[in-house]
Amino acid sequence: MTATDPAVTAGSSAPGGLVKSVVELDRVVIRLAGDSGDGMQLTGNRFTSETASFGNDLSTLPNFPAEIRAPTGTLPGVSSFQLHFADHDIMTPGDAPDVLVAMNPAALKANLADLPGGGLLILDADEFTPRNLAKVGYATNPIEDGSLEGWQTVSVPLTSMTLDALADSGLGKKEAERSKNMFTLGLLSWMYHRPTEGTIRFLERQFRRKPEIAAANIAAFRAGYNYGETTEAFAVSYEIKPAPMAPGKYRNISGNQALSLGLVAAAKRSGLPLFLGAYPITPASDILHELSKHKAFGIRTFQAEDEIAGIASAIGASFGGALGVTTTSGPGVSLKSEALALAIMTELPLVVVDVQRGGPSTGLPTKTEQSDLLQAMFGRNGEAPLAVIAPRSPGDCFDAAIEAARIAITYRTPVMLLSDGYLANGAEPWQVPSSEDLPDLTGAVDFATEPNGSTADGTPEFLPYLRNPETLARPWAIPGTAGMQHRIGGLEKADKTGNISYDPENHDFMTRTRQAKIDGIAASIGPTDVDDPTGDARVAVIGWGSTYGPIGAGVRRVRRSGRKVAQIHLRHLNPFPADLGEVLARYDRVVCPEMNLGQLALLLRAKYLVDIQSHTQVRGLPFRAAELAAVIQDVIDSTSGAPLAADPTGGGE
Repeated sequence: MTATDPAVTAGSSAPGGLVKSVVELDRVVIRLAGDSGDGMQLTGNRFTSETASFGNDLSTLPNFPAEIRAPTGTLPGVSSFQLHFADHDIMTPGDAPDVLVAMNPAALKANLADLPGGGLLILDADEFTPRNLAKVGYATNPIEDGSLEGWQTVSVPLTSMTLDALADSGLGKKEAERSKNMFTLGLLSWMYHRPTEGTIRFLERQFRRKPEIAAANIAAFRAGYNYGETTEAFAVSYEIKPAPMAPGKYRNISGNQALSLGLVAAAKRSGLPLFLGAYPITPASDILHELSKHKAFGIRTFQAEDEIAGIASAIGASFGGALGVTTTSGPGVSLKSEALALAIMTELPLVVVDVQRGGPSTGLPTKTEQSDLLQAMFGRNGEAPLAVIAPRSPGDCFDAAIEAARIAITYRTPVMLLSDGYLANGAEPWQVPSSEDLPDLTGAVDFATEPNGSTADGTPEFLPYLRNPETLARPWAIPGTAGMQHRIGGLEKADKTGNISYDPENHDFMTRTRQAKIDGIAASIGPTDVDDPTGDARVAVIGWGSTYGPIGAGVRRVRRSGRKVAQIHLRHLNPFPADLGEVLARYDRVVCPEMNLGQLALLLRAKYLVDIQSHTQVRGLPFRAAELAAVIQDVIDSTSGAPLAADPTGGGE
């Protein structure tokens, strides 16, 4: 094992008199890899749920192919799930696994390079057949040819043992083989002392209409657990104690789940009905699935025929007095751009969730990226400003959704919420907040019910573009309210009356007013989030969105080596916090890691004339903490002079 500071803490006797040691670790990273039909995501999610219930801090990284069913046993069809769990606060799913479970030769070949020397490698020996080896270019069997001597390799006949365990189940061979992921889960549950009751209840509930399948999966799960307890192949099990956490109720949550619940909470705290108009698209579809479960809270979901219909229906719902929401990914934002500009012109509240993925075009549907920032800022015709925010972790998606709704309602504007695939599919423990502690948004909802102006002859009239002097928001009048008739549409509006106007001076005024409204949001968003413990760091690292975890882990490593560095993280990307320029000016050097080619760096350079040092990658995967730590160290050393000693502890991020 490569996790830090292992210690033998106890011994236990298995049936037959075999004494097994229990080794205490402070953290471990496990990666499950197999064919896209092997159930690696389900196995990983179940292990994660039990780990969360045990009380460890955790972070996950699902990684799966875009194809619904790639050819069996091939490299393009490899699906993996990485879980990092610890007895302390962690920020990433880990740079590299300590344990790799490979269900076939393709999974081994695709992932072995990431497993450090000496790491534990568990293989399904039954799948290393000549045919499967040939599919991925192995001339010989790596289990037998000595090429795996650099790792702790345990070859286990997972498939045949699963079939033996289910010999009396009544299932055919093909159906029984599908339970080998549960055998694997049982083995890992024994190895790491995970609870088992939750998984058994899950299987009973998941397959309640197919009791024979439920029984088979439970039998395979128990067989895997018992195998770990009795076999001589695993003489050691591992214990990772619970992490200290603030008192409260916690649950394991993914970014898409948290974002969905945040939208529900925003609707309840504003008193508005929530309407979601969406077209399914990876990796945002789970938000539609999750929100459709919450009809009891007044949530209405509409699966539209295309992206344009999705946003158009949401705009219509906002016009009718609801909190309109639409969800998509980068390609869908492209299709929604004209309607999004309509929402800007009509000045209606709208939340647009963009769960970013690799692009351009169809790109990398199941991989993560941060490449839609400039699209969110400028991807419309004309001067069409809107607010842009980004969550920083799966759990933070909940708070970001509420904040997006607050801005949309208060300022009568569309808000783009930039999540990404890493956040959407990743998971972490989340402390369930009390509803009383959530922001009260009812004060922002002030539907117009009375005339707010008068004609030249003194007759009362409704002026739909007469603005709130503090927020510059226009009145929100529900259709059908007596006396509140007004024009709506995409043509330029006359100031106050909302009539169609081609007057040059009016267009200039309205364009500047719409921009001023977005700029004015900065007054309500608070100071920049800066982590600078000593206050005298000369180098700062700035990021946005899901880079928060890898940057934070890299910063921790650098600080352990004795260097001083600040971390700045932005939730609000348009407008920026009002004090951001002053914050950036404190530091001699500012580094900006992004999963794009430098989009935030471009915006910061343009606005603040600061020489931002951009560090980028577009691999479809999150940054590694070690990589960022090395970049930060180099910048600090080049700024301050002679380098200090390297980080003596390595991981722990």
